[in-house]
Amino acid sequence: MRRGMLPMLRNLKDSDVDFMEVAPENWIGVGGRFGRQFRAYTERFPFFCHGLSLSIGSPAALDVEFVRQVKHFLDTHQIVYYSEHLSYCSDDKGHLYDLMPIPFTEESVYYVAQRIRQVQDILERKIAIENVSFYAAPGQQMKEVDFINAVLAEADCELLLDVNNIYVNSINFSYDAEQFLSELDLARTAYLHVAGHYVEAEDLRVDTHGSDVIEPVWALLESAYAKVGPLPTLLERDFNYPPLTSLLSEIERIRHLQGQALARSSVLPQQTQPTALS
Repeated sequence: MRRGMLPMLRNLKDSDVDFMEVAPENWIGVGGRFGRQFRAYTERFPFFCHGLSLSIGSPAALDVEFVRQVKHFLDTHQIVYYSEHLSYCSDDKGHLYDLMPIPFTEESVYYVAQRIRQVQDILERKIAIENVSFYAAPGQQMKEVDFINAVLAEADCELLLDVNNIYVNSINFSYDAEQFLSELDLARTAYLHVAGHYVEAEDLRVDTHGSDVIEPVWALLESAYAKVGPLPTLLERDFNYPPLTSLLSEIERIRHLQGQALARSSVLPQQTQPTALS
């Protein structure tokens, strides 16, 4: 949920979504009218947090004070899940305005995993790490999927499975998205993201969260449900907001796919939390 979406969300019914997701950086310390509006939503819906500035792969020291602020925010709003990107966005000079790729090396695995464990110790809960989209792979010595799996195992953390990022990377780096999905350590999946992206060229996709989800990504989401079950799933939309009815139609498609997966599995209905909007 972004502040730009607040006007359209006034018409949201409690039954339209099962949870919402926010970046804690956008709401920590916010008071006044926006603070009251946010609190009204956290009292109506369960919330997940998806961070933007933890910078888990940064060469700079971990911002421990920020992590403590996140813990207070999670506790205040009774937020169960906190996720972040398997990337970095800062160095010792300050924050950048993009998510940079961590080199896929064994050294990076141990470095990043140690920082994740430190965060988990402060938060007193496991976090979920998202497989990210990226556009260059500097210093690569491992396959992307092997790097992700190694970090998950070494840190003993959870996975935020972003199916759009898999699809985007599969086009940009010419690999098979279904095979990548099958090789991930999906047993650690906490919840999923699905989103739209921008077609820059035939062989280049940009992860923007600014358009509708396309058919190949829907198909990949269906494949993911077949492997992990109908886990909580977030529809990401960061700008170019369509009418609320259009967003809710995509959410209904998520629910439809989850229902199909549920019918094929032994997962009990009360174990699922179907859909959400960011």
